[in-house]
Formats: sequence, structure tokens, C-alpha cells
Amino acid sequence: MVDLAEKFIPIVLIGAGGIGKTSVALAVLHHDRIKQRFGHHRRFIRCDQFPASSAHLLRRISNVIGAGVENPEDLTPLRAFLSSRKMLVVLDNAESILDPQGTDAQKIYDVVEELSRFNNICICITSRISTTPPGCKHLEVPTLSMDAASNTFYGIYDSDDRSNLIDIILEQLDFHPLSITLLATVAHQNKWSVDRLAREWERRRTSVLHTQHNKSLAAAIELSLTSPMFLELGLDARGLLGVIAFFPRGFDENNLDWLFSTIPDRADIFDRFCVLSLTYRTNGFVTMLAPLRDYLSPNDPNTSPLLCATKDHYFIRMSVKLNPNDPSFGEAKWITSEDINVEHLLDVFTTIDANSDGVWEACTNFMQHLVFHKKRLVILKPKIEGLPDDHPSKPECLFELSRLDYFVGNIVEQKRLLVHALELWRERGNGHWVAVALVALSGANQLMGLYEEGMRQAKEAAEVSERSGDTAGQAQSLILVAFLLRSLGQLDAAEEAAFRAFSLLLEKRNQYHVCQSVHLLGEIYRAKGEMEKAVHHYEVALKIAAPSNWHDLLFSIHYNLAQLFRNEGRLDDAQAHVEHAKSHEVNNPYYRGGAMEEQALIWHKQHRLEEARSEALCATDIYDKLGVAKDVERCKKLLGDIEKELITPVSSGQSGSNREFPVNGTASCTY
Repeated sequence: MVDLAEKFIPIVLIGAGGIGKTSVALAVLHHDRIKQRFGHHRRFIRCDQFPASSAHLLRRISNVIGAGVENPEDLTPLRAFLSSRKMLVVLDNAESILDPQGTDAQKIYDVVEELSRFNNICICITSRISTTPPGCKHLEVPTLSMDAASNTFYGIYDSDDRSNLIDIILEQLDFHPLSITLLATVAHQNKWSVDRLAREWERRRTSVLHTQHNKSLAAAIELSLTSPMFLELGLDARGLLGVIAFFPRGFDENNLDWLFSTIPDRADIFDRFCVLSLTYRTNGFVTMLAPLRDYLSPNDPNTSPLLCATKDHYFIRMSVKLNPNDPSFGEAKWITSEDINVEHLLDVFTTIDANSDGVWEACTNFMQHLVFHKKRLVILKPKIEGLPDDHPSKPECLFELSRLDYFVGNIVEQKRLLVHALELWRERGNGHWVAVALVALSGANQLMGLYEEGMRQAKEAAEVSERSGDTAGQAQSLILVAFLLRSLGQLDAAEEAAFRAFSLLLEKRNQYHVCQSVHLLGEIYRAKGEMEKAVHHYEVALKIAAPSNWHDLLFSIHYNLAQLFRNEGRLDDAQAHVEHAKSHEVNNPYYRGGAMEEQALIWHKQHRLEEARSEALCATDIYDKLGVAKDVERCKKLLGDIEKELITPVSSGQSGSNREFPVNGTASCTY
């Protein structure tokens, strides 16, 4: 700003209330270089201290610069004086006169624009709105850094003992300068300890930001909400701000049409919020600073019609059952940008509306969306497990939780949740869901190496599905039976079960599960040593899976092909398939560990021992964190072989692995 001012370039400081625009302008006004450049001709005009009219503005300019002209009608009688010396003029809080909806807005704008064109005057405007003259250099005032925020707080609080509790609060305030100043002032005036301050903040949040001299965050925010531009937006504007404030991320602008379909000028209103510095845009989202969110968010969400309508839009959008074979499946990817918002919405409404079946059904649907499009854990888990066992939605919620645990590689936790869900469905006599839970539980046991236990569950699931006439469920169970038989070395029986599943699936034309069965047949033929047949079936499975980009299947097929070619000594082919497998890990740590282990085995065979050791160490660490002991043991054996060769080289890397990777991640089956 100092550099710009020295060159007489007009400057506009834009930002939300309390962001520090005035403080920055004053720091520039009193800077040594500015004093040297402009001497005593540095002027500061508070635009909120006189009525918003061109007459009052011109009178104030004349008085402040010392022109001595009484009641000028425009800048004409002031031009000679204005042109006679170098000046820096700060128009502070200019939103009060530059608001385009004001009664004398155009005349005021013309005066400021003409003033900005003088080549011997630098005009500096601080404003909450961005409707300022062209040719000005616009500077957005950012929030503070952590260090600056901390120094600001402790400078007022007057303490040298720094606490992590304060750092947490400063971060929750988005490092907003006014909020930090008020917080420190309140704590200092009341002589609160850090612990007391933390308790008051937790209990009262931004309502604590009110000093004994009646300075408050509320006053700063309400000033923006009384501007003509904001009031012109109509009755929905305040409610819409409350909805934006409620959601941690604000809103993805691509989703405004379906979220706010009842508001006709929604795009224009969101633009105006940004012009007024009430919101800002970041990475395609319209959001707001945390202190504004905290103040504007409705205390009781149920009292906000707009928020309840937004909740319903989210719930309806999630109610569509997801099927990878459906052409509209990709539309559900909206959840990848809105997942934090939906999770917060559910966290709040499962607390204040805990008896509503609709909220818990939405919770189940939300997790299913994550299973397919953004595999991660959720903060809702304690609430779900805390539901009474007779709650109608509890087993479904537990099941979806278990699927998320599967996809982050926590198989032990997946099994625990499935056992609980299975018990509840057995008690209710729900055959379909009993079979679904048995299939998933069998898959978990398969991953844990508990083949006999998994076999019992897969066979029971097949029997339950057959009795109920669920062909797809029966086929899915048979796929598991076949895989487990293969793991136990009963290859002919495995082949027979896989063909039975394949025949049932062809009747239903379920491409996803057909792909599973074809892939499994490839695995069985590989175990039988019939490599040409195995490769043929793998390639057919790839052709089925590739158009739909089924990551779980594509990872497993490429992984198995890499393993097959490595065992046959075709290391270039093996490497190519490992690379393909890596592209389908999709944040699944168990898959990542598998790809790293296979990469280590290939490099071991190529005598790239240091690289092999690095990959094997990473794989071991992943498996260890996931608690899969058999995989840890296998990787440690590989590491031992590599270490021996690093000490005493041998003619060729002989270590190998016929690790049984899951056919498809069976716990992820659709139902």
C-alpha cells in the first residue's frame, strides 16, 4: 500500500467488518515514507459520521483539506486547491456513502470517482462493499496469521504464559482481528484465567465478544445488515445468511439451483452477499468467516424455514438408492463436495430430532453415498451405536458403518459392527438382511484368514437367499463360497460354485456380480495352473469392469494379473498391472498396502533391493496400523529375505507370495 500510495495509485481496501481495514489504513497514513511523501497533507475522513449525501461529503472534504469553500455543490470550486499539493486522503467506512441503493448514490460515486483521478492525490478507500470507482487497486484484507493472532491476543490479555487452549480458540475464530481483540479485552477486563476463558467460550461462543464499553462483534455484523443494499434483497436474505452460516463449508455454487429452487434470484443474492463482504468465495464455495457463521447461524435450526427446506432437499437427494449399473449413478458424486455439510446437518438433527425415523434413514443413505463416492469414517458413529437396539434404523446404520470400516481397512471393527447388525436382524426375522449381513461377515472373515467360519456364513447366506427367492443374493453367497473353497484348496468344488453363481447372475443381467464371478473363475484357474484360461477370464472381467470404473474390482483384477505374471517371471507385464492397480486404490489403505507389497516383490525379483525394502516397510506399516496380523507376518518375512540379500547377495530373488487378495471387496456388495 505504501508503494502504491507513493505512486498516487488509488487504493481500495475490501473486507468484512472487523477484518482490520481501518487499522491498515491508519498504519499507512502514519508510515514514515508516507509522512515524508505527503507531509501534513494526510487526511482521514470517517464516512459513517455524516449523512450519505453528496452535499455532506463535499462539505467534509472541503473542511478536512482546508480549502475554505463553504457548501460546494461539486468539486469545481475545490479543484484549484486539490491540484496545488500532494495529498493522501483516506475515506474510511466508505460503504456508508457508496452503497448503490442509497438515495444520493450516483452523485456521491461521481465525486469519489473524480477525486480518484487527480494525479497528485492518492485516495484510499476502506469499504465492506466492492462497488468502488474503476482504476482503483483493490486489495482484499486477509485474516491474521497464527503468530499475528497470538501476538494480538496476548498483547491485550497481558500475559506471557501462552496456552494451546488459546490457539484452539483463535483458530475457531478464523483469526478474525476484531473477534480476537474483543476476546482478549473481555478476558483482560474480567481477569479471567485461560481455563475460565476457555469455559466461557465453549458455553457462550461469540456472545462472549462484548466489552464493557459496548463494543461487540454483533454491532459490527448488524451494521452490514442495515445497509440499503442488503435490505433491498428482501425478507429471505437474513434467513439465507443463517443457512449459509449453519453449514461449515457454505455451499458449492454448482448446487444452488436444487438447494434453493424456491428463491428466484438466488445467484444474484449470493453475488450481493459477496459484494457486501458478508461471504466470500473459495474453491467454488460461498462461505463466511467463522465468527460471522457463529453469530448468524440459527440457535434452533427447527425455527428456520429455509434451513428445514434445505435439509429436506439434502435428504431427498440422498434417498435415491445407488446402483453402479444405473446411468444416473454418477450424479450422486455431488456428495464429494457436500459431505461435510451433510454430516454436520445430520449431527445436529440426530440430536434435536432424534426420534425422527427420517433423520436416521438419511443417515443410512449418507453413509451409502460415502461408500460409493468418498470412502471415509464419520463422526456419527457414537450416536448410531448409542441408539436402542429396538430402534428401527439401528441395524441398517451399523451395516453402513461396517462398510466404511471395510473401505478404510479396519476389518476387525467391520466384523464387530456386522455381528451386532446380524443379531438385530435375526431378532426381527428379516431374512433378506440376515443374508446380506452374513455375506458381508463372511467376506470379513475371509480377509482375516478365518476361512472355515467364513464358509459357514456364506453357505447359510446362500440357503437363506434361496428360501426367499433372492437369486442375486444367492449368487453373491455362492461367489463367496467359491472363493473360500479356492482358499482351502478345494478347486473343483470352487469352480462348480462359481459357475452356479455365474449362471444365476446371467439370468438377472447383473453386470457387477457377473464380473465378480468371471474374475473368481480366473483365480480358480490360476490356482489350478491353467494360466491361459486364468488370463482369459481376468481380461474378460476387465472389459466388463472398465466402462463403469468399478475401482474395487479393477484393483483386484490388476493385482491378481500382476501376481500371476510375477510368478511366471514376466516382470514387465507384472509392473504394468501394478501401476494399473495403484490407480484404483482410491484411498483404501488395505489396497494401498497390497500394491506396495506386490511392488516390493517385483523389485526384489529385479534385484532393486533398496527400493523393494522401502516399499515392503511401507506395506508392513499400513498392515500393522490396520491390525491384519497375517499380512504383517508375510511382509516381515519378505523384509527378512531382502535384508539377507542386502548383506549376502544371491543369484535371484526367490521370495514370492501367493497372497489371496479379496476377489472384489465382498463387503461392498450392493443390495
